[in-house]
Amino acid sequence: MPTLTVRNLDEEVIRRLRIQAAEHGRSAEAEHREILRRALIGDGQQQAARQQVAQRLAEFRRRTAGRGSPSSAQLLDQVRDERMRTLAGPDQGD
Repeated sequence: MPTLTVRNLDEEVIRRLRIQAAEHGRSAEAEHREILRRALIGDGQQQAARQQVAQRLAEFRRRTAGRGSPSSAQLLDQVRDERMRTLAGPDQGD
């Protein structure tokens, strides 16, 4: 199995890793492996939550497909035009 060496860790990080390992009843090395595994692979709950979010997003995209929405540039132009009309007064600029 490959080995990973991490250098120049802050003393506070090392202290917290050791404390967390003790709280979980693992060696520091086993705790490090578990932290990396969860961070990179996740656990079943994280994967299920991600899948649920992806399904909700796909459903939203399906429901809103074909609805055009103005670009941010178009929205800014509209706001600027309305602002100019307001500043110019009711009888100006048309």
